[in-house]
Amino acid sequence: MGGGPAEVKLVSNAMANATRRKIMAMLVEKDRTHEEIEKAVGGSMLDYHLQMLQQAGLAEAKDGALILTEFGKNFMESKAEKPAEAKKDLAGTKPLEITEIKQLLPCIADSSKFRVIARFSPPLGGALKVLEPLFPRARYSERIGALIIQRGNMLITIYSTGNVTMTMIGSEAEAKQITEGLRNTINEAITKGVTPVPREKVKVDHMEIYDYLPKTNCQVCGEQSCYTFAIRLVASETSLEKCTPLTEEKYATNLEHLRTLLEYL
Repeated sequence: MGGGPAEVKLVSNAMANATRRKIMAMLVEKDRTHEEIEKAVGGSMLDYHLQMLQQAGLAEAKDGALILTEFGKNFMESKAEKPAEAKKDLAGTKPLEITEIKQLLPCIADSSKFRVIARFSPPLGGALKVLEPLFPRARYSERIGALIIQRGNMLITIYSTGNVTMTMIGSEAEAKQITEGLRNTINEAITKGVTPVPREKVKVDHMEIYDYLPKTNCQVCGEQSCYTFAIRLVASETSLEKCTPLTEEKYATNLEHLRTLLEYL
């Protein structure tokens, strides 16, 4: 499988779901039959999950079993390294410097905006989790070892490796301003050596979820409307994967925001 944007997106979408990640972990151990997988993860949407993995080139059906492709094996080996172990305080954390800011492709949702990648040095490693309370709309993801920050339509992800990605950025000047702001906020906490006090859990309501749904009321998810789907998502009575229109390229940014919001539930 190639490494173009479309292929990368397929893999990203496939591995964004906990059930599919569990299936991949099972396949690392050995080939599995459909029945074995169903017994381990349940039958709900199983065929859809398997289809997503196969479309991404991560797995394939062979001789009545599901197996990892060579690409799937290499992918899982590259992900074997665990995220940095979370720290309990800021002891030993060094102040940050910005070593890179560069513009990537225009955002899919708005061609007048851009995706930007920056880099902090030295990497924050496990201190990222401690820093979560510094930002009003932030969530530390154990799965990817990153701090995800929402600012309106912007989505900022700071990785334990030092990489920073930003979506919906208007200009290079704005990217520089945001990156410097992040650095200054973090460095102030590091200099003071005071671990931020944990804050109350961020509350997400159904209207915030609804804002990022396609609003087509196509009923593919089994609900009467996107509004109803949003209510059931907040109540954990359905799953984001049932909204298949979100896999369309034009909704890529919406999907990123929705995944972040659902982390708060």
